[in-house]
Amino acid sequence: MHNTRYARSGMVCTVDHLASRAGVTMLERGGSAADAAVAANAVLAVTAPHMCGLGGDLFALVHDGSGAPAALNASGRAGSGADPERLRAEGRTHMPFHHDIRSVPVPGCADGWLALHGRYGRLPLSEVLAPAIGHAAGGFPVSPLLAPGLARVGPLCEDFAPARAAGDLVRRPGVARALTALAGGRDGFYLGEFGEGLLAAGGGEYTEDDLAGQSAQWVDPLRVRVFGHDVWTAPPNSQGYLLLLGLAVAEGLDLPADPADPLWAHLLAESARVAGHDRPDLLFEGASVTAALDSAAARRALIDPARRLAVRDLAAPGDTTYLCAVDGDGMGVSLIQSNAAGFGSLIFEPRTGINLHNRGIGFSLTAGHPAEYGPGRRPPHTLVPALVTRADGTLRSVAGTMGGDAQPQILLQVLTRLLACGQSPGEAIGAPRWRLGSGGTGFDTWQVPDEAVVEVEEGGPWGEGLARRGHPVGALPYGSAFGHAHLIDLLPSGVLAGAADPRSLIGAAAGL
Repeated sequence: MHNTRYARSGMVCTVDHLASRAGVTMLERGGSAADAAVAANAVLAVTAPHMCGLGGDLFALVHDGSGAPAALNASGRAGSGADPERLRAEGRTHMPFHHDIRSVPVPGCADGWLALHGRYGRLPLSEVLAPAIGHAAGGFPVSPLLAPGLARVGPLCEDFAPARAAGDLVRRPGVARALTALAGGRDGFYLGEFGEGLLAAGGGEYTEDDLAGQSAQWVDPLRVRVFGHDVWTAPPNSQGYLLLLGLAVAEGLDLPADPADPLWAHLLAESARVAGHDRPDLLFEGASVTAALDSAAARRALIDPARRLAVRDLAAPGDTTYLCAVDGDGMGVSLIQSNAAGFGSLIFEPRTGINLHNRGIGFSLTAGHPAEYGPGRRPPHTLVPALVTRADGTLRSVAGTMGGDAQPQILLQVLTRLLACGQSPGEAIGAPRWRLGSGGTGFDTWQVPDEAVVEVEEGGPWGEGLARRGHPVGALPYGSAFGHAHLIDLLPSGVLAGAADPRSLIGAAAGL
């Protein structure tokens, strides 16, 4: 489970070997890491609709040269018909989770691809999208990850109705048409067949102007200096600040050298808890998290090595896929793209068969809350892309994971293993993990943070030691419940070392 792959001239890591192969093909043709990332993501949009797709959102970081990376926020906005009063009148206190178009902001994925390719691409977009179009039109074999969801979505979309098990062939002709339209320009997708279907499905939730507006924005990334490196992520509405704050808290603690020590897991779990307990008050579009990041020392001082902290006593100031690519010129792309919960809203746009995300579940229905559901607003997002540079500004690593609320916690462990413990990518990615679990949707961890259980993955050696320190502890099998993380590390020799998560079963770190 601790396999590290090495390559000299480029590497792509994804959850699906078909996507990794498409990305490497772009590198072989002289394309950039951005071309590789878009090609790989487009294939995943076809073959992994239970994780991502054209009906979801996207965040990315791009390092090209030295210095600060560029950050891309391609998360969509609620439509002009968004009406929180109507939901409250129905007696709702939270956004609907499934089967409700009101939890579907305008998808930003396609705008994200166009922005990423427009700024950093070298190959024609039609060439970059060709592998995905081929899989959609010609068919692809159902993966072991997709197979368990077929019974659920088969009645909702005719594309999946004939498939029963891994290895069955699925064709998605509507997705092929949507990708072909996108290759010809933005309007072909957002104002074409997909857009027309979305307007019809929305029943007044969206207007044509909502679809005509560009979702993708280049924004300033967030940074923290830890373990002799700069770690970068996307700003709010991404929850990426929790990764940076957790790392900043943890770096100042007396971490054991051996990650197998239960104290290691306790201190990192407490770092994640003191970083995230007030997330519902702090995370919304446009939020400044500078004060939160500056509070690392104060939050660190609350941690007791001997016992769990009751965070309810603190004053509060307020499904997904990840892939990464590095090319031979040293450009690194950290890209995360998501439907939110598995197949998302379980609503399929009827003309193309594209399943729509449910990222709107991040909105608040509390009147006056800065993250309140409303027209043109972006919801708080769990997506956390990560990128690491050395002190001289050169690229060190690109990393990320799926995992809902647990994404910062998983990356906290992976990056601490890599940067502080000196583990290889394969060791850092393959090692057992813990996560803070609510027993609910995976997106409600911070609603009652003291009720979160530290769920320990099979093989994790920390359960007894965590329980002694007062943590409620659960156990789960080794697998997808703990995310699919991927990592590419640029070694001092110039060689690329990468690892795809073994939990993904068919993931691949492919290079040339």
